[in-house]
Amino acid sequence: MENKDVRNIEIKARIVDLSVIRNRLIDRKAKFVGLDHQIDTYFQVKSGRLKLRQGNIENHLIYYERPDQDVPKLSEVLLYPVERNSSIRQLLTKALGVDVIVDKKREIYFIDHIKFHLDVVRDLGTYVEIEVIDDGAGIEPDVMIKTCEEFMQVLDIESEQLVSSSYADLLRNA
Repeated sequence: MENKDVRNIEIKARIVDLSVIRNRLIDRKAKFVGLDHQIDTYFQVKSGRLKLRQGNIENHLIYYERPDQDVPKLSEVLLYPVERNSSIRQLLTKALGVDVIVDKKREIYFIDHIKFHLDVVRDLGTYVEIEVIDDGAGIEPDVMIKTCEEFMQVLDIESEQLVSSSYADLLRNA
């Protein structure tokens, strides 16, 4: 298994009715990857964010740095794949301590290099995320931002729906 450096531009927005977003993605011929029940365990670290994602589709140890802002934002991400039933959680819990756990059901869609998450997050509600991904293609950040903004319009996401914080931050401050 090999780690992967990824840059993306992303937004997160509160959504009342995920079926509207789902239908617009289907109309755009988005590829449905599946429904993933994800448990994200965030660990206590001095900078950035470190989480272990355990799901039935995606399983990674993820370190990322991203500003908290409610506009499309650049994230620098390091992904390390882990086995689905890995015991690394126990090791990281003992070494670093758990900060917060996010439990969500996530529908995953793709249109080219754009990833869409339709999330139902326990104790928080429903959200959509748009990630314009550059995993080495050298896409300029301003092009990625423009693409993200275009899909915000396609999905009818208004700026007042945008959320600047991670789910971990929202749960910690709830």
